[in-house]
Amino acid sequence: MIGPLLKTLLMLMPQNAISRLVGRAGRSKVSKRFIRPYISFFKINTDEIEQPVSAYPHLTAFFTRKLKEEARPVCLLPDTLISPVDGKVAQTGRIHKGTLIQAKNINYTVEQLLGCSNKEAERFEDGTFLTIYLSPRDYHRIHMPIDGKVTHLTYIPGRLFPVNSIGVYHVPGLFTKNERLITYSHTPAGQMALVKVGAFIVGSVKVGYGEHTTNVKNGRMYSMDLPEAPHYRKGEEIGLFEFGSTVILLFEKDCVTLESHIQEGAAVKYGERIGTVSNTKIPV
Repeated sequence: MIGPLLKTLLMLMPQNAISRLVGRAGRSKVSKRFIRPYISFFKINTDEIEQPVSAYPHLTAFFTRKLKEEARPVCLLPDTLISPVDGKVAQTGRIHKGTLIQAKNINYTVEQLLGCSNKEAERFEDGTFLTIYLSPRDYHRIHMPIDGKVTHLTYIPGRLFPVNSIGVYHVPGLFTKNERLITYSHTPAGQMALVKVGAFIVGSVKVGYGEHTTNVKNGRMYSMDLPEAPHYRKGEEIGLFEFGSTVILLFEKDCVTLESHIQEGAAVKYGERIGTVSNTKIPV
């Protein structure tokens, strides 16, 4: 009974409007007074943040805080894959018959996730996927897990269901319903798709290679090649979330091997080694 009721409530909420409103509130001067209670409630380690707490003008500035350079050492060993974010592994595995796992007995397809054709989705058949959930307490900047040149971007407008356990277990196809900003990169491990999933209360998702963002009123889907987009080194920042959300990585078949500890429920930190390139393709 609780499940269907919860799903109905989630469906009826004006998620996008509420999220835009909260986003504006988070950038107001008044929100500065909520920074210290936020730190206390979520037990955030302030020793690793770049600036003193008093230097942040509003809550969103604190939420999108940078860290001290030494706080997250990046594994620079050749042919290694690093975590692009701080968070918790939600799911990982092989892409089988175009399908990824959201939760037990809940699946979705590459085609739905990327908003692409079946032929384009086939590029990732038998490849590897990794879903990482970022909670409100986490550091929320996104970094490249491997060297790569950004080649393409897709923006898909949609709903903003919560991406925590409430949404994951009660909204089938959650990651195909929520807004997404997808970055495609040419890497030593072939093509990689880095899917940034918007969520409830997320003011927006932003990237560093253009004026692309999510949760735009009356936003429309678009997809474009980016011939002038920059080359990113492993560990370089490529974007950020303005509240808790989810990142999904997709790799082609036989291109990466994840470390044995990268399993559902495992905590990861940006910069740590999470896998190796098992089939180096064309150099970047």
